[in-house]
Amino acid sequence: MKILIVEDESKLALVLQQGLKVNGYVVEWADDGEWGLELARTGGFDALVLDVMLPGKDGFEVLRELRKSGSHLPVVMLTSRNSVEDRVRGLDFGADDYLSKPFDFKELLARLRAVTRRPQTEIRNVLRVGDLEMDLQSREVRRSGRTIELTGKEFSILEYLMSRKGLVLTKAMIMDHVWPADADCQGGSNLVEVYVNFLRKKVDLGHPVKLIQTVRGAGYVIQDQA
Repeated sequence: MKILIVEDESKLALVLQQGLKVNGYVVEWADDGEWGLELARTGGFDALVLDVMLPGKDGFEVLRELRKSGSHLPVVMLTSRNSVEDRVRGLDFGADDYLSKPFDFKELLARLRAVTRRPQTEIRNVLRVGDLEMDLQSREVRRSGRTIELTGKEFSILEYLMSRKGLVLTKAMIMDHVWPADADCQGGSNLVEVYVNFLRKKVDLGHPVKLIQTVRGAGYVIQDQA
């Protein structure tokens, strides 16, 4: 498995390179955002470890341009700024996970294993459930040909459900996938419930077949038949 590290702190980058290589990874390193983006766009990597504070282009710019180009490369962002706003911004731009410096190397390994275990269905360009269609590259969602406007979080939840069509996802699973940095916060399940209700109004309202279903006591599932 090949990992790209984009980090301008050479000492940290060296430690990460050595640690990842010991654990069987092939590693390439870029020390600025522009070069990191060029390497990431080659498509030759299985995951990207991306620092926020970078010369040239910062991590947010790199991530935004990478996603705009249609890349679904798993991204773990690193930052020394431990603010909720930064984490939310990174996740909204398409980061798969977030780590605040300093961090334990074992935790980075665990997060890399997690983001590279995504089902193949998440990597397909188009997801479909009944007459609902999601284009992962253009980030467009349509039902019966009608475009549905979604916020970043609504899109993430719907993508998670559609990529696991027919599987029941608990509120905790959705919370951990969409808000991983805050997965243990109080009120998380209520937050998931609020966003699922938003999605139902946009996806199911006015349609005879309700795709997003509640499994009482378990969670939510999306499927095109009751």
